[in-house]
Order: sequence, then C-alpha cells, then structure tokens
Amino acid sequence: MRVLGIETSCDETAIAVVEDGRKLLSNIVSSQVDLHARYGGVVPEVASRKHLEMMMPVLETALGEAGSVIEDIDAIAVTYGPGLAGSLLVGVNAAKALAYAWEKPLIPVNHLEGHIYANWIGVETLPQLPALGLIVSGGHTDVVLMRQHGDYERLGQTVDDAAGEAFDKVARLLGLGFPGGPAVEKMARTAKHTGPQLPRAKLDGPYDFSFSGLKTKVQRIVRGEEGEVPPREELAAAFQEAVVDAVVTKAVKAAEANGVAEVLLSGGVAANLLLREALAARCPLPVRVPPISLCTDNGAMIAACAYYRAQEVGEFDPLALDVDPGLRIG
Repeated sequence: MRVLGIETSCDETAIAVVEDGRKLLSNIVSSQVDLHARYGGVVPEVASRKHLEMMMPVLETALGEAGSVIEDIDAIAVTYGPGLAGSLLVGVNAAKALAYAWEKPLIPVNHLEGHIYANWIGVETLPQLPALGLIVSGGHTDVVLMRQHGDYERLGQTVDDAAGEAFDKVARLLGLGFPGGPAVEKMARTAKHTGPQLPRAKLDGPYDFSFSGLKTKVQRIVRGEEGEVPPREELAAAFQEAVVDAVVTKAVKAAEANGVAEVLLSGGVAANLLLREALAARCPLPVRVPPISLCTDNGAMIAACAYYRAQEVGEFDPLALDVDPGLRIG
C-alpha cells in the first residue's frame, strides 16, 4: 500500500510517499527557516502563504522521486492538527482536493502521533508494543503510553513552554538567532566548563514538565541579576543539560512504571545529540530514535502513521474533514 503523506502544521511544506508504512520512496521538505529567521520565529500568515506557493512543486517532486504516478497511490494522508490554523488549512484542503480528483481514500493524521511513527520507517525490526512515546518538539513535550496502534494514554506534558520553545527563547537571550535548538547545541559544544547549576521544576504531575522557570533563570543571569555573567557557551551548556536531564529523568521513570517494551523518542528536539545519548545511557529499556531527517516535521511520518491507522484501525475520513489546531494525543 502506497500512501502519500502531506504535512503543513507549521513552516515546512512536506510531502512523502511511503510503502507499507516502512519503505521510504520519497521525502521532500521545503523549509521556511531562512524566511522566518529575520523575525526570530515563525510568522503564521507568512507560513501559510509560503505553503500555498510550494504545495504543487513539492508534490510533483515527491511523486517523481518515488517513481510514482496517480494510479500507484492508494491513499492520501494529511496532518489535520495540532498546529497553526492557516498552515493546516493549506495542507488539508490540498489533500481533500487530491483525494477527490484522484478518487483516493483520505486518512487524517494527528501530527503528534505522526512523530512517533518516524520510528517505523526504514527499520529492519518493528518497534515492540506497548511502548513509551517521548515527543519533544518546538510546540510539544509529551510522554505517551502507546498500547497498540491508535490506542494512546497521555501520561505527562509540559504545563507551559515546550522544550523546543524554551530552546528558541534562550537562543534569543544569548543572541544566537533562530532556530534556537541547533544554535544552542552548537554553542554548548564549545564550553570548557559546566557553567552555573540551573533549576529543575518540581511539579505535582509525576511526568509533567515545566521550562518557563528555567528560561526565566537564564534571563536573570544574562541581565546580570544573579551576579557575574558566565560565558555564553557555559550558559548554553548548562541550559541544555537542565532540559535534557528533566526530560530523560521523567521518561525513564514513566517507562519503568508502565511496563513498556521500548521507548520511542521523536520530534524536532530528538535531533539533539545530548538528549539521544543521555536517554540511551540512562534508560534500562531499548530506545529507538529516528534518523535526524525524520525528527523534524516531514510527510513520511504522516504517511507511515496513516498506513497503520488504515490497516489496524480502519480509519478514513470524508471530504468534510476540518483542521483542529488544538488537537491532543491520548
């Protein structure tokens, strides 16, 4: 079964063709990073207009790279939430138009669920269920118990800033530009010393996260309100270590408490090398992490997820499908 997946939840126009949920035939991503860098973050109206411009060129390239024509595609999958409303509308309406014109079934996909399925693409052995899904991205930090395909329970989430959002904000404080995650990680590698000890939030929810206080602490240090200001690289390293420690500590605790077989890391922040290494080193269970190209938003994860939704759950949607910017998982 060949599924064409469309992802436009934020600022990447992404389309891919995946066969049987695992075999990657094409994965085209048109990034808007340079477009939004001048603003220090994603501008929703600008993002949606760029999606309109890039949709057909990306579609044509994805089909061409996959060596596929209309007749080869068995279903159209699309992200319908969560995300920026305008961006989601472009992707959903494009998918509905293709499904209608090509007479193909339409499969709606939760963006967060899609991230988890990046761990199914191109692997020799499939992930074992039940599994713990750790989704760490610019807009979300969620700990999810995945019992079976389509069966989720959200165990924990961020109560304020997501991890990736905190990286972006701290990067601005340190004058590192946008996007913040790669910039902070690169700066942290140059640190010769550990830097200041930064706080970890104490929360009622055993698997919940909070990063706004950490960001505020960095802000106070940068402004000189905490005494002598340390070098930027030391502050970047201390911040990164604090985020990684908080995420890994709670993920390992959740995995051990819920009897899962594996831990599935995903999301844009999953590209962070320290997070990958720390989770693998501290977790007693097998840890899967997608290749970096599948950590950030892409159409392949949407197509892979849709295949299993169709096979295991039998979920399709009429052309009345609408976007859900505040959609959650579990």
